[in-house]
Amino acid sequence: MARYDEIADFYEQRSGKTVGDPATAALLDLAGDVGGLRLLEVACGQGRVARELARRGAALTGLDISAALLAKARACEAAEPLGIGYLNADVTAKGVLEDQVFDGVVCNYGLSDIDDLDGLLANVARLLRPGGWFVFSLLHPCFPGWDSDAPSSWPPDQGYYQEGWWLAGNSGYRGRVGSSHRMISTYLNSLTGHGLALDRAAEPPPGPQMEQRRPPGSVPVPFYFAARCLRR
Repeated sequence: MARYDEIADFYEQRSGKTVGDPATAALLDLAGDVGGLRLLEVACGQGRVARELARRGAALTGLDISAALLAKARACEAAEPLGIGYLNADVTAKGVLEDQVFDGVVCNYGLSDIDDLDGLLANVARLLRPGGWFVFSLLHPCFPGWDSDAPSSWPPDQGYYQEGWWLAGNSGYRGRVGSSHRMISTYLNSLTGHGLALDRAAEPPPGPQMEQRRPPGSVPVPFYFAARCLRR
C-alpha cells in the first residue's frame, strides 16, 4: 500500500481541485504553452494538474503509485473526459513506460514524497525527448516551518543539513505520510548528473493566506521552489 492510499480523502480535501496556489501556479508558468505537447505528470495524485494541462491543449499521461488517488483521478476523467490516461506504477522502477517518449514531464510537490530521487530522475531523463523539459515544484527545502500546520522542510531538531526521510509531529501531510528532506544542492546536482540542465527557477512567496500565519516579528523566508530543466 502506498503512503497516500491511507490519506486519499484528506489529501483531496486539502489540495482541492484548483491550481491557483503559488507553487502550482509557478509550475504552470514554467511549463508555458503546452498546446499540442505530449506530457507526463509523475506523482499526479487525483489529477488536478493533469486536468489543467489537458485543458490547455496537451495530451496527458498521469502516473502515481497510489491506487486510491488514481481512483479519484479516473472518476474525474469519467465525469469530464479530457483524454487523460492514468497509470498505477512506481516512477522509480526500471523500464516504467518503456518505449514511450514525452515532450515534457511535470511533478507538482512530489519530489519530497519520492524516496529514490536518482531512480526518478533517471527515468525522467529516459522518457524525455532531447530538448524536452522537466518542470517541478516543491515546498522550499530551506523553509524552517511556522507552526504545527505550516510544515517545515526538515526536522526542526536536526536542521537543514540533515537529509533523509522524516515524520513530523503534526496533522498535516508530513505528520501523516512523512517527507524526504534534501538540500537544494542535492536536487541541483542530481538533476545535472542525469543530464537535466537548469533553465529557469522561481521562488514564489506563500501568498496572503499563508503570509497571515507568519510568526510576529519574523522576516519572510523562502516558502516554495519551482524549476524548469532541459534534457541535454
